[in-house]
Amino acid sequence: MRTALVVGTGLIGTSAALSLVRRGVVVHLADHDPEQARTAAALGAGTDEPPTAPVDLAVVAAPPAHVASVLADAMRRGVARGYLDVASVKGGPRRELEALGLDLSAYIGTHPMSGRERSGPLAATADLFEGRPWVLTPTRDTDTEVLNLALELVSHCRAVPVVMDADAHDRAVALVSHMPHLVSSMVAARLEHAEESAVRLCGQGVRDVTRIAASDPGMWIDILSANPGPVADLLADVATDLDETVRALRSLQSADEDKRRAGGAGIADMLRRGNAGQVRVPGKHGSAPRSYEVVAVLIDDQPGQLARIFADAGLAGVNIEDVRIEHATGQQAGLVQLMVEPSAAPVLTASLRERGWAIRQ
Repeated sequence: MRTALVVGTGLIGTSAALSLVRRGVVVHLADHDPEQARTAAALGAGTDEPPTAPVDLAVVAAPPAHVASVLADAMRRGVARGYLDVASVKGGPRRELEALGLDLSAYIGTHPMSGRERSGPLAATADLFEGRPWVLTPTRDTDTEVLNLALELVSHCRAVPVVMDADAHDRAVALVSHMPHLVSSMVAARLEHAEESAVRLCGQGVRDVTRIAASDPGMWIDILSANPGPVADLLADVATDLDETVRALRSLQSADEDKRRAGGAGIADMLRRGNAGQVRVPGKHGSAPRSYEVVAVLIDDQPGQLARIFADAGLAGVNIEDVRIEHATGQQAGLVQLMVEPSAAPVLTASLRERGWAIRQ
């Protein structure tokens, strides 16, 4: 791949363009908002000048509701040898293109499983996709050359290719992305009119659950409008679980010992099911989840503190597998939780104490 056209210079399109430019590909940028394309170009993602000849690959990074029309326009104009989109739903756009009577041998649907709470070109980064799954949904009509171009794009972005059926993909992302986003928003919505004294008690658990609720509502309306059926089915199942959990909690308030016992059993069953589902979430590098030991370190909110603690961990010869920061409400301090292999925890704890760090159990 020597040349590419990225249509849509939001977070995903600009991040892909930055990755391609880094690999020496000449990238042309286009957007329905020319100012956004100019911003992406200023960030080094390519040029906002149109290509003078067909490019090797056209990457359409438009919202799901507009993907088919943008692709159809590009394909009719013959702007590229191959075409792909990066929308978060795949079945709908493909069927729309089929209904338009287009030759889909030059097209492949794709979806990089990566993103941020922020949107737009200013949020883009060339390493956004690194190590993340990138779903490809070829059909029997997809030309081998186009599949290879898509694989080359995934390689340039240092992502991990995953081949799936389009409709199976849509059901999967409803489960692991779309439904969780709505549930996160529902939890966050409870905080909107809550007492300030209650909100100030928020800890890392609430931050974890509500983090993705900060995403752009307009973007999510587009996404959910393109995949409403599978998401609604999953939410109906969640609603059933909620109803059963509410009944179990009400039973715990009963004066009847048998009802309280049944209510406790119902809550315990829900928590056990949650445990069973959580352990299936892939861990580091997509492997099976592992159990890490946590070394909690109190740090001051000052420049360079995190760099120091990581450097000191390196001097101890310990690899940090994951990290979490919990800020202390109203204080210039925080708790850094370093996840390490169980055998490394005593070594890291002793080494950090020797270097003056305050360890918390």
